[in-house]
Amino acid sequence: MFQPLTAAIGLRYLRAKRRNGFISFISMASVLGIFIGVVALITTISVMNGFQEELRTRILGTVAHATVEGTAGTLPDWQAAVALARKDARVAGAAPYIQTESLLQGQNRQGAILRGVEPSLEGAVSDLPVKMVQGRFDSLQPGSFNIVLGSELAAALNVRVGDSVNAFVTESTATPFGSMPRAKRFTVTGIFSVGAQEYDYGLALINMQDGQKLLRMGQDVTGVRLKLHDIWQARSVARDLANRMEGIYSVRDWSSDHANFFRALKMEKTVMSILLSLVVAIAAFNLVSSQVMLVQDKQADIAILRTLGMSPKQVMQVFMVQGLVIGLVGVALGTVAGVLLSKNLGFLVRFIESLAGNELMPSDVYYISGVPSVVNSADVLVVIGIAILMCLLATIYPAWRAARTNPVEALRYE
Repeated sequence: MFQPLTAAIGLRYLRAKRRNGFISFISMASVLGIFIGVVALITTISVMNGFQEELRTRILGTVAHATVEGTAGTLPDWQAAVALARKDARVAGAAPYIQTESLLQGQNRQGAILRGVEPSLEGAVSDLPVKMVQGRFDSLQPGSFNIVLGSELAAALNVRVGDSVNAFVTESTATPFGSMPRAKRFTVTGIFSVGAQEYDYGLALINMQDGQKLLRMGQDVTGVRLKLHDIWQARSVARDLANRMEGIYSVRDWSSDHANFFRALKMEKTVMSILLSLVVAIAAFNLVSSQVMLVQDKQADIAILRTLGMSPKQVMQVFMVQGLVIGLVGVALGTVAGVLLSKNLGFLVRFIESLAGNELMPSDVYYISGVPSVVNSADVLVVIGIAILMCLLATIYPAWRAARTNPVEALRYE
């Protein structure tokens, strides 16, 4: 982009001792501002990536990556559907389920999703069997009418392992006294905690056969849940399975079930990136100031270069080289520091906590008690590109002013 002569002169001006020390101070302030801005951008984006990954892992450890359901609310011959799903190399696991809304009554009342599962198959599609904090997941045996509750749901109902819970479902039963809601008493045999309020507060698990009896579904189920090796193929895999099955089925995947949540996280990340980019923009304004003062300080040198035959375009390139080098130094230092800080943020937080003697994010208050950080190379490259672009734009006006210098006017009083 730049000729060797213009680059050499621009770099020479950077090393030269300036008559006005304030120019050097402003240049250092520009480097420092760009450095801080790049560090803040990379660290913040990495932390937001970490929180997003942590939340996605917790949510997808509880819900299915994809589900195939009958359009009438029931799916007959679920064994064939599970066997068909397992033949697909993209599927890591498949399991049937029954799901309905319910009102649970212990010492208090609380609405929740009542899900019937097959304990021997549930581990293939979710992490719930290993998220038990009390009791055993395999206590959900057919005919036992046992129930496993989320930790916050159990607290809201004020029940513990061994207590009884009444479950009222939306289906009703006709009696001589009129239509009555269908109900069943269950025994609490376990409590799980996945670290996501939506499920710790709103999910209860029973055996699938007990759910079939309660809802009078016979051998039908609500649908089949799938766990995949690649979560981004969820919709296509579920659609392929539905097409291979006889009949018409509805398909859902994790991205559509939680679309608003993940869209909000993405928007939050974008807004934070824009706001922190203003730090780099302010540093770029300092770069403009330092370059304008430098052009004013080098009026005589510019005039001499013009009289020696250098074109206005070459003069402009000389000062663009200076501004870009100053910007690149700040960007390079900020990138290295930002990546190192992001990768060691957990250690740094633990060190600060040990010095302060307190947890910054107590586990009894926050679902995520640490500060997860995931450095994404694509995000780092975007930050570098934005910072370099701002530095390049900041050098255009001062360089243009230098190119417009009139040699006669500049040398009149020299």
